[in-house]
Amino acid sequence: MTRAYELMVIIDGDVDDPKAQSYTKMVSDEIDKAGGVLHGKPDWWGKRAFAYPINKKEAGYYFVVLCVAEGGALDELERQLRLADDVVRHKLIRLPEAEAERRGMAVSA
Repeated sequence: MTRAYELMVIIDGDVDDPKAQSYTKMVSDEIDKAGGVLHGKPDWWGKRAFAYPINKKEAGYYFVVLCVAEGGALDELERQLRLADDVVRHKLIRLPEAEAERRGMAVSA
């Protein structure tokens, strides 16, 4: 059963901008490899200040990815994000069906 997901990733603010943006391609490639489909392009928010220091850092690069994939297909992507030194935080959530429909993300049963 395919499901709609939203993934937010925060990259360390000390990383160069091009290297931080390369993570959007890595995430997109991993979603494709897992059999998922991106919904639009990754939403690059750029460098933002944190509300509070995280790992003694004051800022980070944010981006959000919307995708549709089979349940459990993105486990490997999450593992890679957990292990990546430049990733400060990431959060993958499954969107409720009503929200997925509102965003125009077709989810087939």
